[in-house]
Amino acid sequence: MSSKARYIMIGGFLGAGKTTTVGRLAKHLSDQGLRVGLITNDQAGGLVDTKLLRGQGYATEEIAGGCFCCRFNTLVDAASKLANDAKPDVFIAEPVGSCTDLVATVTYPLRRMYGDAFTVAPLSVLVDPIRARRVFGLDQGGTFSAKVAYIFKKQLEEADIIVISKSDLIEDAQREELRAVLAKEFPLAKIVTASPRQETGLDELFASLMTDEQARRNPMAVDYEVYADGEALLGWLNATVTLKADDEFDANAFLKQLALIVQARLQQNGAEIAHFKMTFSPDDGIAGELASINLVRSDYVAELGMELDEPTTGGQLIVNLRAEADPASLMAAVKDGLDEATLNFFGLKATLDHEEHFRPGKPTPTHRDGEVLMETKGGCQPGSGCC
Repeated sequence: MSSKARYIMIGGFLGAGKTTTVGRLAKHLSDQGLRVGLITNDQAGGLVDTKLLRGQGYATEEIAGGCFCCRFNTLVDAASKLANDAKPDVFIAEPVGSCTDLVATVTYPLRRMYGDAFTVAPLSVLVDPIRARRVFGLDQGGTFSAKVAYIFKKQLEEADIIVISKSDLIEDAQREELRAVLAKEFPLAKIVTASPRQETGLDELFASLMTDEQARRNPMAVDYEVYADGEALLGWLNATVTLKADDEFDANAFLKQLALIVQARLQQNGAEIAHFKMTFSPDDGIAGELASINLVRSDYVAELGMELDEPTTGGQLIVNLRAEADPASLMAAVKDGLDEATLNFFGLKATLDHEEHFRPGKPTPTHRDGEVLMETKGGCQPGSGCC
C-alpha cells in the first residue's frame, strides 16, 4: 500500500444503494488487512447510514448541515480526525444523495491541495435500475419532476464509473437496454453492473476503485439555479424517537407497520419517495444490535435489512425520509404513522425526541475548479443558502 491514503467517493441518488456498497467495500478492504475510515454526509444530523456503518464496527465520521461541496473544510477535518484516531489506509466517503458536481468541488480541490496525502479514486456513481429506467423513459411509473431529474442525470454525467446497482431487480434484457442508454448518454463513463445486497458483480468495481486513477477532464457545466431548484423540491426529514412498551414487542413487525402507514399517507398526498429508512436500537439488546428497514420508491415494498432475534421492551428509533414533497407533510405522515402503529402493540408509546424537516438551501461550494469561495462560518445550516 502506498504511504498515501486512498480517497474513494461513492455517489448516487437517494436510494441507489450507496450505504450497502460502502459497507461491502469496507469489509472487502478490511479482510485484506487494510484500515478503513468512513465519512457519511447529510443535510442534517442523525443519519441512519452512520448508525448502520458504525454498527458494523467501522470508524465513521458524520458531516451534517450540507453537502461535501459546501463543507469541504469540514470534510478535510473529518479525514484528519480519522487519520489521527484510526489511521486508515483508505477513506470511503458517501455524499448526500441529492448532490452533484462533486468532481469540480471536492475531488479536484482535494487532489490539488492535499495531493501529498491522498490518491483519489475514480468517482463511482450508483444508479437504481428501476428508477433510471423511469427517468430515461424506458418504463412507466412514479418518478421525479424535471428539475429533480436534472440532478439525477448530472450525477451520472460526471461519473468515471456508473454502477447499475440492484441489478438483480430487473431482467437481463431490461438491464442491457438500460446499459445501452447509459452508454449513449454518458460515453466517457465505464459501466458495470452489480448487486451489493447479493454481493455479486462487486469485484470489478472494487478493483477499479483501488487501482485506477480519476479521469482528468474539464468539469462539467452545471446550472446552479436549476440544481438549487431541484434540491428545493425535495423534502427532508430526520427524527429520533424513543419507543417504550409495558411488555415486550416485535420491533421488526413495528418497523414494517410504520413504514407501510407512512408510505400510504405519502401516496395519498402524491409524494414521490426518494428514500425512507429507519433503524431501531433496543435498550435491552446486545451492543450494536439493530433492526433496519428501507424503502426507495413510493410504489415499492419496504424491506427489512437487519432484524432483531428477540422481542424488546424499548429503544431508539431513527427515521430518515426524503421525498419530492412538502417537508411538513413528511412530518405529519411520520407522526400519524407513529400514532397508528403504536396502537397495534400493547402498551407501546412513542416519544418524539428530535426532528428536523426542511428543504435544502442553494448549494454554494467552498471551491469549484480553482475558484475559492467562503464556507459559512460555523457550518452550513439547512435553508441558509449554503447547502
